[in-house]
Amino acid sequence: MTPTRSLKDKTLFITGASRGIGLAIAKRAARDGANIVIIAKTAEANPKLPGTIYSAAAEIEAAGGRALPLAVDIREDQAVFDAVAKAVQTFGGIDILVNNASAISLTNTEATPMKRFDLMNGINARGTYLCTMACLAELKNSAAANRNPHILTMSPPLSMKTHWFQSHTAYTMAKYGMSMCTLGHAGEFKRYGIGVNSLWPRTAIATAAMQMIPGIDLALCRKPEIMADAAYLVLTSASSTTGNFYIDDAVLAEHGVTDLDQYAVTPGNQNFLPDFFVD
Repeated sequence: MTPTRSLKDKTLFITGASRGIGLAIAKRAARDGANIVIIAKTAEANPKLPGTIYSAAAEIEAAGGRALPLAVDIREDQAVFDAVAKAVQTFGGIDILVNNASAISLTNTEATPMKRFDLMNGINARGTYLCTMACLAELKNSAAANRNPHILTMSPPLSMKTHWFQSHTAYTMAKYGMSMCTLGHAGEFKRYGIGVNSLWPRTAIATAAMQMIPGIDLALCRKPEIMADAAYLVLTSASSTTGNFYIDDAVLAEHGVTDLDQYAVTPGNQNFLPDFFVD
């Protein structure tokens, strides 16, 4: 997987881009001069979850990119299709879709009401599928114009082992639903020249969502920038690179980056919290 291009003047449609990993990926692309369509629900500041689509837009523009902040719930079909139309109207097309938006509840069956089950599956699996469907025509146009289109989904390798399900069946189903989109769409879209891959962290990542999970010590996590740098390497590879379930540090190592201390929340720490779903 050899990087072939920068992301200058490419248009990225990123879900969940108001904070965390989505924003980090957006800012990394912005350093090349990319256009970023910020898809997220947060239009007004929330004291529990810092960052809005507008604060994200300011950070992206400060990093050197152009930003289009759009308040969108990716469970709503028309809102997603309208956002794609607005992106095309503003930037002329879409070259890259990053399916990053996700909901999490690490609860067992008795503690997971159907409303929460529907939320996770609606955002994670259905939302990924919907955003892919809505962006597909523009990604095909990008391929026809030799603009190296990609879909990158923040989801884990598929591992059908009981221990990844037994403590939080609903969440695992929802995350694996995203990965099943990668598996299927990589095969379906290969003929169009669209790269479809997943990326997942080996360790826990310090995000606002992670901070809300009881018992998580953010000092033992890595920063979102490790995912952003790994994503950049995937998104600048040839779009014939498809159907892979990448792990962040393995992508970096493949490109000669083995000193990962810059990504540690606590410099010098080697005792990181492992993420889920990595065997």
